[in-house]
Amino acid sequence: MKSLCPAALPLRRGFALVAALAFTAPALAEDSAEGVAPAQAEQGRSTVYQPDYFAQFAPSNALDIVRRVPGFVLEETNTEVRGFSGAAGNIVVNGARPSSKTETLGAMLARIPARQVLRVEVSPGDLYGSDYAGKSQVLNVVLRREGGFDGNVKVGATRLHDGTAIPIVEASALIRSGASTFNLSAGLGRGANVELGYDDIRRASDGTRLELRDKVNTIDERNPFVSAAWSHEGGTNRSAHLNLRYAPSHFTLRQTNHVTPTGGQVRDDRLTQDYRNTGYEIGGDVTRPLAGGAIKFVALANRRERDNYDASFNRVNGATIGGYEQIQVARYDEALGRLSWTHPSVLGFSTEAGTELAYNKLQNATELYLLGTGGARNRIDLPIDFATVDEVRAETYLNLGRQLSSALRLDTSFAYETSRLTVGGDTSARRVVSFFKPGMTLDWKDKSGSHVQVSLRREAAQLDFYDFISSAELANGRFNGGNAELKPQSSWEARLTAERPVLGRGLVKLVLGHDWVSQLQDRVLTPDGFDAPGNLGNGTRRFARFTFDAPLDKLGLKATRLKVEGGVQETKVRDPLTGGIRAWSGFWPEWDYRIELRRDLAKLSYGATWNHRSTFAFYRTDEVDVLLNEKPYVSAFAEFRPDKRTTLRLDVDNALDSSSQRMRTFFSPNRSNPVPFITEFRHRDAHVKLTFSINRTFGGGS
Repeated sequence: MKSLCPAALPLRRGFALVAALAFTAPALAEDSAEGVAPAQAEQGRSTVYQPDYFAQFAPSNALDIVRRVPGFVLEETNTEVRGFSGAAGNIVVNGARPSSKTETLGAMLARIPARQVLRVEVSPGDLYGSDYAGKSQVLNVVLRREGGFDGNVKVGATRLHDGTAIPIVEASALIRSGASTFNLSAGLGRGANVELGYDDIRRASDGTRLELRDKVNTIDERNPFVSAAWSHEGGTNRSAHLNLRYAPSHFTLRQTNHVTPTGGQVRDDRLTQDYRNTGYEIGGDVTRPLAGGAIKFVALANRRERDNYDASFNRVNGATIGGYEQIQVARYDEALGRLSWTHPSVLGFSTEAGTELAYNKLQNATELYLLGTGGARNRIDLPIDFATVDEVRAETYLNLGRQLSSALRLDTSFAYETSRLTVGGDTSARRVVSFFKPGMTLDWKDKSGSHVQVSLRREAAQLDFYDFISSAELANGRFNGGNAELKPQSSWEARLTAERPVLGRGLVKLVLGHDWVSQLQDRVLTPDGFDAPGNLGNGTRRFARFTFDAPLDKLGLKATRLKVEGGVQETKVRDPLTGGIRAWSGFWPEWDYRIELRRDLAKLSYGATWNHRSTFAFYRTDEVDVLLNEKPYVSAFAEFRPDKRTTLRLDVDNALDSSSQRMRTFFSPNRSNPVPFITEFRHRDAHVKLTFSINRTFGGGS
């Protein structure tokens, strides 16, 4: 692997020391003679946490509970993934996957009152079906069954450094009557920021400044939502669920830009982004007994509408002398159905078989204009600005699992995916891509809670339909060519996960991984000379991640908990322009870590979180865009609970006043010329944000 920067070396040694203690020192890893803590127990292949375990954290909802499970990291769903199988995450409720896809797991958990959680169970993924096969940890939130009403209301405000106050209003309610449960939630989803900064543009050869841009970004986000869910639990293999969600959003950015060219005329440029996006979803599922097992049908439909406006104005003395305008109107529709059958034992194997069929369609129209003196518009014809993308996607799968001994289990999966893509409009393309996706997992867990899992499986990535479309990024001053010939990448992924209890109620975990990728998706140079998404060839990734999450009572620090997460990784691919080996584009830092320390007393909790990472880069055909990290990002909080239903909380975001920075290096005509000609350094300050909130729970069952 590549060597880490000096700042990371002490951290790496610290990880090694904690890991050595955790995995080799029985005195720390084993529970005391009294046995496992009452609120935590091992049941078969699952670790069970009762409500008493979480009482010290005074949780308001299920999300607060999930965040406090030792060693567990919530894996959010990718709401943009097409189809159902690829958007599973690592949370189930009452043993079943949520039937919503566009709602994040965090949002879904936040609308479940904490009092309704009977217990949580952390288990290997194979216990919950094909969507979770190969995952070392899946968390099952088991809800109570008694009738009644529970509610939660959160109000507050966030204060920005310029004095702006942003309101916070969220509410949820859960009503249970007999076998039916109704869940409603809504929120304002307000967000805002004011960023101060500058861009420093210089000639790369001698460092001469060409232009200085002093900038102020004023950002306003409105993401209101309304969600409703109904579930009916009629007994073993008898259930039904229905989900509805409506989420209109509005994002605006107003940028003032005082530009001082060296030896040129001073300008006061303006940048505007006005994005309106609306999402709708309806989905549900029905499960019934069949042939000693269970048959389940899932149906889902969602729509996302996009209405975006971008404008960049070059202005002198208040008059427009040039710039660009872009208008994008798009609609994405998805409809899918999935049928599966599970049985606990067919010839000694637990069995799941099923098929999924999905139809996806994107309709996009983009108009880009060059502005002249006085704002006169002249249309720029991009390669693919009007297009329709259709896809019919099918996947059929079979999963077989068998307990080889009381501690060892083998699971295998076989899936075949095929996709028929059609692109029309400014270009025409038609193709069928197919993948065979086998997988195998060996899972071992003993009575002490030690757990080891080894897996190897093949995965196929999905294409982003918007990668087929040409567009401009006016905020970055660059153009993206669409690529209707883009192919999905596929990979063989090997994983080794080892975890062990530590310090009573704690956990230590190590994950090692290696990926072999074919047709890696990155950026390529099109025949028209545009930078566009494309396939580079073969690539590799290897990584190690470590987690230590435990109370420190046995070390003399009462009511204190420490959580350390971090990892190192290396990615490689051959660059088609330079011929050399480089890292993958995107968020692939060579190292990162997160340290959380908190103390929970009877009525008071407080703590802080420290995040840091290495740089990472985006490799475009004519530039390298590196995101820097000036210093660690720190947040802190304090909670006071005057009674069992009320929580007063103060959050301090960006407590160290960290800045975001980027270094863009440009090459002409592209990176095949190794000598850069311009650099652009960007610096942005958002400063410290303070949030005060009051959370109040209502109801309390029957």
